[in-house]
Amino acid sequence: MAAVGPEPPRVGFVGAGRMAEAIAQGLVRAGKVDAQRVLASAPTDKNLCRFRVLGCQTTHSNQEVLQSCSLVIFATKPHVLPAVLEEVAPLVTAEHIIVSVAAGVPLSTLEELLPSGGGHGDGAGQPRWEQFRLNLLEACGQCEEVPEAYMDIHTGLSGSGVAFVCAFLEALADGAVKMGMPSGLAHRIAAQTLLGTAKMLLQRGQHPAQLRTDVCTPGGTTIYGLHAMEQGGLRAAAMSAVEAGPPPSQGRGGGGGPLP
Repeated sequence: MAAVGPEPPRVGFVGAGRMAEAIAQGLVRAGKVDAQRVLASAPTDKNLCRFRVLGCQTTHSNQEVLQSCSLVIFATKPHVLPAVLEEVAPLVTAEHIIVSVAAGVPLSTLEELLPSGGGHGDGAGQPRWEQFRLNLLEACGQCEEVPEAYMDIHTGLSGSGVAFVCAFLEALADGAVKMGMPSGLAHRIAAQTLLGTAKMLLQRGQHPAQLRTDVCTPGGTTIYGLHAMEQGGLRAAAMSAVEAGPPPSQGRGGGGGPLP
């Protein structure tokens, strides 16, 4: 792949759903990539309209994305990805960096369906491209490099975890509503409580158990509340939810990342 000059490579999205939109927003709003240098493809205009609002280019042709972009992010639904890879495989060259965010699709599937010749995997593994890729993805949030075996676990913990946290937040607020607090106020306070707690844990590098202990006064209200949560099986329910999150039909390998 040619060296990055003053202008970064074009970034392409094959698939234009919520995940692709979130990544595109992060890249564009952080100034990592100019919106005009982002091209997204989807079969219909249903999702592409949101990319146009961002100022991105759109197309109905997956092949056009491969022909126009150096960094290509596959963001289709997992069961659709194999057919899409077969469609675009003839266009994949050593010039491409391939990234997949399709949950549960292992890298072995990408390697099987995309051409092994041309050394595109070698290029993605070079330090300068590794740093380039991380620099882009960090615009969307915290970026952690992990073994592929952790990717499906990450899906259950972080991807599905958004819904789990919202369910917990709603339950906290409902408890306050039951006690007489207006719903809107209860939800705002619950959200701020979760936000403040998360910030403290990240800033201090503490284990959650330590912060939990710090706010538990002997004989106080918090320990009584924790006892009630334990009686309700909160921990077991949360652990089971994360375990159920990964898509077992796709296997245990993760799909997020460049070809090795």
